[in-house]
Amino acid sequence: MSVDNIQLPDQSFAATIGEINLSQIASDWLVVYFYPKDSTPGCTTQATDFSQFKDQFDALGVTVIGVSRDSVKAHQNFTEKQSLTINLISDKEEVLCKLFDVIKEKNMYGKTVMGIERSSFVFHQSQLKKQYRKVKAAGHAEQLLLDIAALQKA
Repeated sequence: MSVDNIQLPDQSFAATIGEINLSQIASDWLVVYFYPKDSTPGCTTQATDFSQFKDQFDALGVTVIGVSRDSVKAHQNFTEKQSLTINLISDKEEVLCKLFDVIKEKNMYGKTVMGIERSSFVFHQSQLKKQYRKVKAAGHAEQLLLDIAALQKA
């Protein structure tokens, strides 16, 4: 499945702040990042990095939203425990996961399971500008800042 010309769905999803409709985000730039599970080491690193750089993302006019299959309650606990400043969408039905094609076969402890492949997508005025697959959590938020700044100058 190709997501090169993915359209943001005009649909509301449960999130830490209530409901979020990605197609109605007010900012010109949007980062939607997918991660496997709240309160795990890599996912905590990624979420706290995005929160740490929130002011820089704001300065570039970028909204950052995380997505996983965890419940809203799990997201709220994760947000509170880690003092996160970004919003997290609960995609328990995998609507967004399937649209962005991030559910992949993974090997966990010798068993094959289906899970979220850490991925990020950058949109400008609802148009996909860049996608990142098989992301390493550490340093990714900072790399996105540099890449978006370069895209804005192009």
